Amino acid sequence: MDLPYLQISGIRRSLLITRCPRLESGMTQFRFPTAYTILFALIVVVAALTWIVPAGVYDMAPNATLGRDAPVPGTYHTVEPSPQGWVQILMAPIKGLYDPIEYTANAIDVSLFILVMGGFLMVVTRTGAIDAGIGGLLTALKGREILMIPILMTAFAAGGTTYGMAEEGLAFYSILIPVMIRAGFDSPTAVATLLLGAGIGTMGSTINPFATVIASNAAGTTIQDGLGLRLVILGLSLLAGIVYVMRYAAKVKADPSKSLMADQAEAHRAHFLKGGDGDVLPDFTRTRALILAAFAAAFGVMLWGVISQGWWMGEMSALFLGMSIVVWLLAKISPDTRMNEGEFVEAFVDGARDLLGVALIIGVARGIVVVMDDGQITHTILHWLEGMLGGLGEVAFANTMYFVNVVLSFLVPSSSGLAVLTMPILAPLSDFAGVAREITVTAYQTANGWVNLFNPTFAVVMGGLAIGKVPYDRWLKFVFPLLVVLAVIACGTLTVGVMLT
Repeated sequence: MDLPYLQISGIRRSLLITRCPRLESGMTQFRFPTAYTILFALIVVVAALTWIVPAGVYDMAPNATLGRDAPVPGTYHTVEPSPQGWVQILMAPIKGLYDPIEYTANAIDVSLFILVMGGFLMVVTRTGAIDAGIGGLLTALKGREILMIPILMTAFAAGGTTYGMAEEGLAFYSILIPVMIRAGFDSPTAVATLLLGAGIGTMGSTINPFATVIASNAAGTTIQDGLGLRLVILGLSLLAGIVYVMRYAAKVKADPSKSLMADQAEAHRAHFLKGGDGDVLPDFTRTRALILAAFAAAFGVMLWGVISQGWWMGEMSALFLGMSIVVWLLAKISPDTRMNEGEFVEAFVDGARDLLGVALIIGVARGIVVVMDDGQITHTILHWLEGMLGGLGEVAFANTMYFVNVVLSFLVPSSSGLAVLTMPILAPLSDFAGVAREITVTAYQTANGWVNLFNPTFAVVMGGLAIGKVPYDRWLKFVFPLLVVLAVIACGTLTVGVMLT
């Protein structure tokens, strides 16, 4: 039986809709719910907790080092309860898109970036430049296509460890997936290469200003403190991730039935290759080479702007809107790529429409944090965890700090938001345990990066899976063994770090 599809303006899309094997009891067939349903159910659960968990807050005071308000340790107090009802539950996904959430930016910025990026990618795709470039790449790596995985994962990890590559990575999925499928792999291989590459880089952040720098400042340490420990975590974790993805990719290429998405292989080829095996790749002409050069330059400028100019979603959206026009003008050089004004606009709108589901799911994911903050239980949970850490030994404290930040990362997936919220409270506790504060910083960032490899409240995870048409339950099945290995690496390295300091 074919899987159910979500119809979006005439485009058949199996966006995060899948089924589990038929249950043997009777004729009942269980279908795993979509990501939207999972996230909305989590909103309901968190709203129910606001009726049970006492409401409370820490006093907030300006922190000159951080440049924003931060919790003051020892000032937690209960406040008037603010239980969230059905109206608040229904409003949560809406507010998740446009409401500023504490310590983070508006999700509407990310959603708009995704829509503009979809338009840009479709304009480039309509010129045939990407398909022509894919043909050239596959020819150059004939018989060695699997080498793309370590090369690309290392490159994405470099982005993760230096500036916390996250939302920006959403731009690359639509490019990488067709390359991997044509090379004989599958969509999950491409998703894993990008999501795990950038995610492991963030997990082992070295100079990431949105995680390590903020957390170090809040903890009263410098970014150099604990750098060696973070490099060890980065190196070991990246090696484990590369080996894991390469083994899976080799298995899929040898036997496509081993693919995580074997039952959707033909649908994926039709969708991502725009026609399947029978397509003849277009010629790599000079015009298409110019378009690809502009295409690559757009991402180079984006990285430059993010790292050195402080750009964020607004500036990046404007960049790719402008580059869409540049590509259209370059395409006019050759009749093989030329589009009139109407065709250009149609291509841009079609591309944005293809990623509409991805843009919408971001608001639903952030709705969970909206309910927690509006119900005023975020600080209460933090206060409870603070009390649990008292009296632990050095090794136990470091590893417990890791797992505490794992829990908190589900509630506050933003690395900078979690750092500002927790470090002023948790870092001083390490002094009483006899643990160096840089260990606490490393435990925080490693835990946050680990969780955000599969966190359903993290828009980057759900957005990437949506673009790759990989259901969340299958992603969990795929990534779970690696998660165990990465957790062992993190805790083992923290333990050694404590013993050496």
